[in-house]
Amino acid sequence: MTETVTSFLDTKQNKTGDKDEVEYDVELPKGLSEDVVRKISALKSEPQWMLDSRLKSLAHFFSRPMPKWGADLSKVKFDNITYYISPKAKNSTNWEDVPPNIKKTFDRLGIPAAERKFLSGAGTQFDSETVYHKIHADLAKLGVIFCDMDTALREHGEIVKKYFGTVVPYADNKFAALNSAVWSGGSFVYVPSGVKVPLPLQAYFRINAKNMGQFERTLIIAEEDSEVNYIEGCSAPAYSTNSLHAAVVEVIAHKNSRVRYTTLQNWAGNIFNLVTKRAKAYEDAYVEWLDANIGSCITMKYPCIILAGRGAKANILSVALAGAGQCQDTGAKAFHLAPDTSSTILSKSVSKDGGISAFRGTVKVIRGAKNSKSHMRCDALILDEKSKSDTFPTLQIDEHEVSTGHEATVGKVSEDQLFYLMSRGLTEQQAVSMIVSGFLEEFTKQLPMEYAIEFNRLIEMEMTNAIN
Repeated sequence: MTETVTSFLDTKQNKTGDKDEVEYDVELPKGLSEDVVRKISALKSEPQWMLDSRLKSLAHFFSRPMPKWGADLSKVKFDNITYYISPKAKNSTNWEDVPPNIKKTFDRLGIPAAERKFLSGAGTQFDSETVYHKIHADLAKLGVIFCDMDTALREHGEIVKKYFGTVVPYADNKFAALNSAVWSGGSFVYVPSGVKVPLPLQAYFRINAKNMGQFERTLIIAEEDSEVNYIEGCSAPAYSTNSLHAAVVEVIAHKNSRVRYTTLQNWAGNIFNLVTKRAKAYEDAYVEWLDANIGSCITMKYPCIILAGRGAKANILSVALAGAGQCQDTGAKAFHLAPDTSSTILSKSVSKDGGISAFRGTVKVIRGAKNSKSHMRCDALILDEKSKSDTFPTLQIDEHEVSTGHEATVGKVSEDQLFYLMSRGLTEQQAVSMIVSGFLEEFTKQLPMEYAIEFNRLIEMEMTNAIN
């Protein structure tokens, strides 16, 4: 009997047209309008305050120009995007209720097996809607909530209303406004005071339809003295036309809480990945952000942690791999708004086959945030003469009694390194893969073992024919 090979990062997704044949229940016409927004809200039977929020966000989206900095977004065609498409599948807490074709997709990705072995809960979203979400019963008894955002709005509306848009306002940027207008699905996590979630919660987001826009909204609230580890993965089949992913993530870490947020994205090469992800850390809270960006034609993503309480800590570690025809414009932000706060930003990028990587890092310390400490580091590895890497660090320091710094390195795979490894019996391809894996080790060693193995496997595949 042949064993089914699973791959959380969907290493075979880039075969053109390798999509899943799924029946759809609702598919709105392409293009964005007030009518589309009203229909999305009506389909979800939302309260009036959410519809009002959507319409306000839509007006701001139309009034705001496209960003002129960063990657070239001229190929984003908003009129050619489908903003809501729902598969014929009810949101279930029973895996057996998921339609066979959709279940086959997530079986291939190894989601059910991971849930059984090393997760506290799992959720899956297919295009615009969540099809499965479940948390371990013992955590639910402790008051931990892990569900999709649509369910949260219906069943925990007061909590959603209290926090929605407080960390990422609709007017923050054009794509945050777009998400706030047409959001669908995403994860809602609420951890009560003093509760520690022992194993990760995982969500997986899959874009399947052609010319699709996926706009999940994720909201995580960690109350005082609580701990939670959240992991999300994303993938999509390759098409000859582009799709759009514009998510918003808001994390609220209350006093003395600890939150780790991990993103492992392996998009197909036709995806515009334009997201806004931000956390607010209160007194003595600690927020870690681990962020991996592989695939997509363009990614613009800069996870941000706002250090709003005395003693809050932030650690952001991101990696990006830019291949042929790809621009990975990534980075991080840390805003110090209180005394005795600290932040660390480490970014690693690899560029090959003419790929472009760019790091944009911002550290801001306001007046009064005394004894703040921050260190920002950007390391870039360029594998050929066609590729490019840029660094754009920004330090805005309005307080004297602080310690901040920035350093950056850019390097290539040296002939001496290759010669040494090849003299030990490795092929050139194996030598390059080993060097790149070592370069990214600071990120990989932070992942749970199951994800680290998968990530290294993907890097090995990405390095095929990397040296010209």
